[in-house]
Amino acid sequence: MNFEYTEDQKSIKDSIEKICANFDDDYWLQRDTDGVFPHDFYNAMAEGGWIGICIPEAYGGSGLGVTEAAIMASTIAQSGAGMSGASAVHINIFGLNPVAVFGTEEQKERMLRPMAEGREKACFGVTEPNTGLNTTQLKTMAVRKGDKYIVNGQKVWISTAQVADKILLLARTTPLEDVKKHTHGLSLFYTDFDRSKIDVHLIDKMGRKCVDSNELFIDGLEIPIEDRIGEEGRGFEYILHGMNPERVLIAGEAVGLGRLAIDRATTYAKERIVFNRPIGQNQGIQHPLAKCWSELEAAWLMVMSAAWQYDNGKSCGAAANAAKYLAGEAGFHACETAVMTHGGFGYAKEYHVERYLREVMVPRIAPISPQLALCYLAERVLGLPKSY
Repeated sequence: MNFEYTEDQKSIKDSIEKICANFDDDYWLQRDTDGVFPHDFYNAMAEGGWIGICIPEAYGGSGLGVTEAAIMASTIAQSGAGMSGASAVHINIFGLNPVAVFGTEEQKERMLRPMAEGREKACFGVTEPNTGLNTTQLKTMAVRKGDKYIVNGQKVWISTAQVADKILLLARTTPLEDVKKHTHGLSLFYTDFDRSKIDVHLIDKMGRKCVDSNELFIDGLEIPIEDRIGEEGRGFEYILHGMNPERVLIAGEAVGLGRLAIDRATTYAKERIVFNRPIGQNQGIQHPLAKCWSELEAAWLMVMSAAWQYDNGKSCGAAANAAKYLAGEAGFHACETAVMTHGGFGYAKEYHVERYLREVMVPRIAPISPQLALCYLAERVLGLPKSY
């Protein structure tokens, strides 16, 4: 078993680091202050060919695996960009996986290439305000009218909707009471983000200000039938093909952010002199940092295991959920420890670690809570009865 990166993977990491070096702490502090989407960062990633890292080469992408995408996402976060940088490109890396797997040749060419080339941005329209993670209970309806669907409903926590050109939308096409299984009757669409039919309300939130989160009110959105992915009623099945990669990617981002936090805290602990000695000489500072480093390294091994399983066509649900849980917790502990290591200065924006603590709540909470990740493992791996 070889734990070393391949030469191609090393090259990916080096290339991403070089791009990210052009966007320093002051850049991300300014984006965190003004809330402006990091278009120049996004464009730099697109020009380098990294937005389409997982999109097949035939449609303008690099055709690489989730392993390489996780290395890329983690490197972005660790560079100082944190979740602000990682989230700016997040959905564009994994989101169109259902199109790549289940789309027609015409759809793949029409939908994937503009994304791979950075000409279009997309958002991911699944979560709803009254269903949360209970995805089979989605209320947004898409009613077939001839050669198009008419969509009405609400979505919430939709990232990048302020700047999106397209939306990957999951909606119910058969009423819940008319299906044999709750997972049936949902359909997946990739279509234009028509702002005349979609009212976008910005959510003022805790962190990651430059990558917007929104509530959507959809009123009479028309979607042509050619924008439906796969068969009607099988959308939940299709969307699952993007869920495990998303867990792996966000886990990688959490590890990257945690590593960044520990690096900053360690540097500070070496330089900060109190009682005529560096504070890092005290075990009360050393041990929490060492513990966080160990947790992050263990989580990263789980991330790489889950990514390898996915890329090799193996069932990776357990590994992906375990990776997300371990990385989310390890990243949170690392960012919290970084703030505490800085003491009062950790509360000041000029040291940046307070931003890391705010941003790390994203991979800790989303896209699945720590509790539901553990529920999955308890039920699917340990064979325990469903608890909810």
